[in-house]
Formats: sequence, C-alpha cells, structure tokens
Amino acid sequence: MLKVATIGGGSSYTPELVEGFIKRYDRFPIDELWLVDIEDGREKVEIVGALAQRMFIEAGLKTKVIVSFDRREAIKGANFVTTQLRVGLLQARAKDERIPNELGLLGQETNGPGGHFKSLRTIPVILDIVKDVEELAPDAWIINFANPAGAVSEAINRHTNFKRFIGVCNVPFGMRFGLAEQLNVKPEELDLHFLGLNHMVFITKAFLNGEDITEKCIELSLSSSMNNIHDIPWNEKFVRGLGVIPCPYHRYFYKYKEMMEHQIEDFKGNVTRAEVVMKLEDTLFEKYKDVELKVKPKELEKRGGAHYSDVACDVVASIYNSDNNVHVVNVNNNGHIKNIGVNDTIEVTCTINANGAIIHPDITQMPEQIKGIYELFKSYEKKTTDAVINKSKREALSALMMNPFIQSDDLTEEVFDNLYEAHLQYVDYLK
Repeated sequence: MLKVATIGGGSSYTPELVEGFIKRYDRFPIDELWLVDIEDGREKVEIVGALAQRMFIEAGLKTKVIVSFDRREAIKGANFVTTQLRVGLLQARAKDERIPNELGLLGQETNGPGGHFKSLRTIPVILDIVKDVEELAPDAWIINFANPAGAVSEAINRHTNFKRFIGVCNVPFGMRFGLAEQLNVKPEELDLHFLGLNHMVFITKAFLNGEDITEKCIELSLSSSMNNIHDIPWNEKFVRGLGVIPCPYHRYFYKYKEMMEHQIEDFKGNVTRAEVVMKLEDTLFEKYKDVELKVKPKELEKRGGAHYSDVACDVVASIYNSDNNVHVVNVNNNGHIKNIGVNDTIEVTCTINANGAIIHPDITQMPEQIKGIYELFKSYEKKTTDAVINKSKREALSALMMNPFIQSDDLTEEVFDNLYEAHLQYVDYLK
C-alpha cells in the first residue's frame, strides 16, 4: 500500500499534484491519496477530491482518493506527507498584503512583513504535523511546499530532530525551463548550480555539455520573470556586475522602489494579488465542479505556483526509487557550504535518493557578492523561528525589525501591531 497524505488538500493547486502523480505512476504507483483539510475548507476539498478521483479514473488508474478532516488518521501509516496549507485561507493573504500597503510598505506573502506573519501562522501548524508524523508514520517523508518554505524548513531543521523533511518551490523549476527554452535545449541538459534561500535563490553557475555558459545565461535572464511578479527589466550593468543570475523574487530586494510603485498603484485600485487569486480561484472551482471535467484545467497555470507538482512529485518519486535525480530543494547545509552557517537551511541543487537530499558536490562556497544579502535574510529567518518556539511577541517584533524591507523602527512596530491584531486568532500564542 503506497499512501500519500496531503495536508491542505482543498487547495486549488491539488489538481496539479494529481496530474503529477498520474504522469509518474510508472515510477510511483500510488494506491491512496488522502486529501486533508479543516472544516472551513469542506466545500473546496470535497470539490477537489471529486475531481481528483475523476482524473485518476480517466487515466485508467485504481488510485483511491479519500477526503478527510482527521489529520492524524490521514497521516497514520503514510509513506509521504505533503503540506500545502494556507493558515487563514486567502483572506489572511489579503490582510498580509493590504495592511503593509496602507503604510507604504511591501505587501508580499513570503519576504515582507506579511510573509513574516505567514511564518508566525504556519510554522506552529507544521511543527504539529511533524509531531504527528513522528508518532504515526515514523518512516514517512514530509515534502513541504507551504510558504514561506524557507522559514518553515529552517524551523524544522533548527528546532526538531526530524530529518525526513524537504522543502520545495517552483521558482528554480521555472528558471531552469525558461533558460532551456531560450537556449533551445532540454531542461535536463542544463547543469545549474542554484544557491541561496527560498524566493531568494541565485544561479551561481550554468553549464551545457560541460561548457560554462553562465555569462550567456546572465544575458538571457535580464528580462525574465513569472506570473505573479511584475516584469521589470533588470539593469544590465548591475546583473553583469553581480555575476550570478537572480530569481524573479529578487526584484523585491534589488528593485524595491519600482516594485512598491506597482504595488501601491494596484492597492489604490483596490487590487492586491490576493484579490486576483481569489477571482481566479472562483473561476477554477466552478470548473472543478463540472462532473465532465477529468483533467487539470489550463487556467490553473495562471497561478504563480503553477507546475510546482513537477517538483514535488519528482522529489517524492526520486526518494521512492532512489534514482539520484537532480532537484533544487530546501535542506540543512550540514557544513557543505563552507562560508555560511554549518546548519543553515538553504535552497540548493541536490541529488535526491532514498536517503534524502545530497548537496551538489561542486557547490561549496557562497559567492561573496551575494553573501551579505543572504546573511541578512537568514538572520531574520532564524530570529523568526526562535520567536515561534519561544512564543515571544517581543522576539517576533525584533525579528521583523531585522527584515530588510523595513528601515524604520516606529513603522515596524506599527505594521507589526496592525498585523498582529488582524491575525490574532492565529498568533495569540505569542505573549
């Protein structure tokens, strides 16, 4: 019996996951897929569960889909547990975006003050899931794609002894496929050295058939972006001087002023990314209800996290088959990168097998030109996880003051207090 439990099963992304398992059934013959959600998500998870079952049947597979509101029952005896939950649903994301925007600050669900509160809401739930897995499915792997994936992975690595945890993201996947398309080669032909943090990762080296093509890829990356990020072109001299390829999310770090201008314009027009996603989800779930729909609808690819299943399902299948496929994941450094923290959680190119993730042997140093921004954000992530563990409101505020997107102590306190009150039901453990 090959069993997968997906926590947050009512997500609009779930058909992506199902499609991923169907495509890989020969490598990963899943028997049961448990879709777990909370009572508030009952309607969505039941709609998604019915579609998932139709998709498996349409593919000629006997995989059974079980919708459940009992997380422990779903985890019991599972081989893999995937986490894609969103604490507070999209309404919480809207608050994460709107409240900072009201103060002229970045509203973004991973790297800004809104992302900080998403960490404070999400990490405690993931920690509870880890405890359940340790008790009920001790041999299971947890594959996390709940954001902020970097901070979540840091919390598990720093504050638990659980070693079978891997964080994944679709951003490196999109970067690889984008470059492959521009180069007119197959994605698997590229040897890309990714290194950094989740939503702050760089390609430090790029090779094609053994030839170093880093400079060519830097040139190709100057105008690349993704669905949920404004496509603001990079300054050519800046990126060439940087000598590495930034991910689309680096626009929030290096194009802060321009990104804020776009956000404030959207905010004044009463349109945040959360509202855009809500409307898209309404459309998607209307389609999901159609009993004649038996495949993933193309509209799902308009979501910012489109194609994440190709990462998540490949990681699962690679562990199951121990086939040493290459993926970019969030793992413990374990001293591999010599000039950063020994146990820092990093996003890096790895080989995946039954033992988990093994960091690419040629990636041993963090380039000096990106080490400073890495250390700044890593310190913020560490302080955030400490605040959760210590249940300290003071430490949570202190962590936010370390966030590079806020340069005012008074403004930090104001946005913290406003977000705290807005999310009180999820963060009242902070005292």
